[in-house]
Amino acid sequence: MNFRSEAIASRGPWRAAALLLAGTLLLGGCATRDPQDPLQPYNRAMFAFNRNLDKVVMKPVATGYRNITPKYVREGVSNFYGNLEDVWSVGNDFLQGHVALGFNGIMRVGVNTVFGLFGLIDVATPMGLYRHPNGFGLTLARWGVPSGPYFVMPFFGPSTLRDAPATVVDLIYNPVLDLSSNVSTRNQLIAMHYISLRASLLSTTDLLDQIAIDPYVFTRDAYLQRRHAQVEAVRHTGILAMEPSDDSGAGGAGAESAQEPASEASQAAKP
Repeated sequence: MNFRSEAIASRGPWRAAALLLAGTLLLGGCATRDPQDPLQPYNRAMFAFNRNLDKVVMKPVATGYRNITPKYVREGVSNFYGNLEDVWSVGNDFLQGHVALGFNGIMRVGVNTVFGLFGLIDVATPMGLYRHPNGFGLTLARWGVPSGPYFVMPFFGPSTLRDAPATVVDLIYNPVLDLSSNVSTRNQLIAMHYISLRASLLSTTDLLDQIAIDPYVFTRDAYLQRRHAQVEAVRHTGILAMEPSDDSGAGGAGAESAQEPASEASQAAKP
């Protein structure tokens, strides 16, 4: 069995996660309906579960990582995983028919991989090859699939009935899974990815705790507003804006490049 076959076979746990998610979706559909948030009883319970999990596990780990790891190392780790995510973004660019944006992504990945030490250093952004995160949920939106009601995913947080299964697809085809044929090593790489991401959102989640009277409603509205802007960019503008993001200089996608603190909170609510 070659490396690619082993990598595909190793995705069995992710397929199991997809089945678990499908079951959760069916259970959520049995909740009391509400015009604004028909799955709210389930969503609130899952939101509370995710926040407690984050409080007990992810936030302490991410805080420790931030406190003991030099900033330049954290930036290198973030750049490395961002470069891998750009590969999947390129695939979705082409699936959405955004050819120019796809070639921009190919050039960005190539430059950062070759000249940026496999993505540890972002040398593409100063060259005008900005980052534009993309995913299969936006591809489905581009194809005309409606979002469906708001849905809080276990562990991953805010989503919709369209984007939740798409998140599983994003996980299955995440290039991180192809970095190593060793299951233990691959799991460590995945864990490091989420620790790095969570550490980058520590200040935002602290802000959420301070300003939100009802964190659930605040997070839901922020997520839906941000997602709507992204979908509009993909469906009508034709591309996700190729310009630096406000917060990192790493480039951003459409609505992300003009992201407000409220919108950031919707992403930060994911443990």
